[in-house]
Amino acid sequence: MRNKIDYLTSGWNYNEDECDLKSRFQMINIAIILSTIGLITGIISNIVKNISGLIPLELTLLCVNIVLFILLRYKRESLKLVSLIETAQFTLLFLVLIYVSEPEQLKHIWIFTYPLLLLYFQNENNSVYWVVFMLIMLILAPLQPFIEVAYSQFQVIYISIVLITISTIIYFHQKKIYEAKNIIRRQVSELTNKDRLITLQSKQAVMGEMISMIAHQWRQPLSTVTLSISDLQLKKMLGKDIDDEFMDKALQDISDTIVYLSDTIDDFQTYFAPNKDMNEEKVCEIINRAVNFTKARMDGAEISFSFEECTDGLIQTYSNELVQVILNILNNAIDELVEHKRANPTIIITILDKKSRFEIIIDDNGRGVPLEDLESIFEPYYSTKGMNGTGLGLYMSQMIMQKQFNSKIEVKSSKDGTQFCIQVPKKLL
Repeated sequence: MRNKIDYLTSGWNYNEDECDLKSRFQMINIAIILSTIGLITGIISNIVKNISGLIPLELTLLCVNIVLFILLRYKRESLKLVSLIETAQFTLLFLVLIYVSEPEQLKHIWIFTYPLLLLYFQNENNSVYWVVFMLIMLILAPLQPFIEVAYSQFQVIYISIVLITISTIIYFHQKKIYEAKNIIRRQVSELTNKDRLITLQSKQAVMGEMISMIAHQWRQPLSTVTLSISDLQLKKMLGKDIDDEFMDKALQDISDTIVYLSDTIDDFQTYFAPNKDMNEEKVCEIINRAVNFTKARMDGAEISFSFEECTDGLIQTYSNELVQVILNILNNAIDELVEHKRANPTIIITILDKKSRFEIIIDDNGRGVPLEDLESIFEPYYSTKGMNGTGLGLYMSQMIMQKQFNSKIEVKSSKDGTQFCIQVPKKLL
């Protein structure tokens, strides 16, 4: 998508990492516009003064400016070519000012902007070549026999020294900028790699938790199947008759349990599916999927759980990512309640329906998070669980909410428990 009204950027849009490119477009367009105004002024002035010698050159440069300005708007990759032509054009213009003007007119002052133009028009190596070329042409000006130059050798050398000084200052300043940019790029690359590593470790941690949950989910159903089969085998060993009603009930129990185990596998497959497309789903169903993963753990730890499904609201969302966020918070709450053996351990989930979002509130009556830990609770590798914690669950949850949902997780805590509030937009833009 283009913004054709913005003439300084040639109507192009730029990514966050293209700030330097955007600056180059802006500087070149400004140079074209200002030089065009200067050329028009020069043409008018020469016509009034009846000086016709420079008018053809000025008209040629004016036409070139118009073509370059249009070219930048319709062909983004033409920047390098336009930069080269503009550099040659300004080089020619500044040399003409020295070769044909009088020192008293002070037109040579414009030549001191040359290093600034090169800063945006050419890269570091090419800039040196252009400055050297300009200096050679300046020094040769009073020595060559073809054009009578009003500037003396001393004046030309003086101008050259000033030009060298300005160019040197700008060169080292530019070099420091390049070094700073390279440092920033390295740091960004390191942070990106670190983020990828954290994501991988988080996935591995989640996988381990999931395997543990599967064990919790399957242990009781498998025990039920084993008991039913053992009961049938025992009756047969004792020579007791197994009536059809008893057999049907035992087989039905086994069948129901196997269906439950199959459904559990389907739930885990859905959770780990690499589907990044948005889908429309009831917020309560998403929460129930997360709760089902942890139900066996909560039952085993005798944790009282409450969830009032007070809304049938639909959301357009990344459901698997939202399940992961809820699951991480539920697992943290369970770990806290189990580790510190709270009396009457309780977890409560509440949904608040706001105008543009749902707020999923998860409360537990654990010991709470110390105030000094609250500020760091969403940082990577920060955990209050000692050796048992990876410190990645809450960090990844907050990252998911920020990057995928343009939202956040808020936390409040006291000695009576902790409350997490997940703000979920009803519709992602």
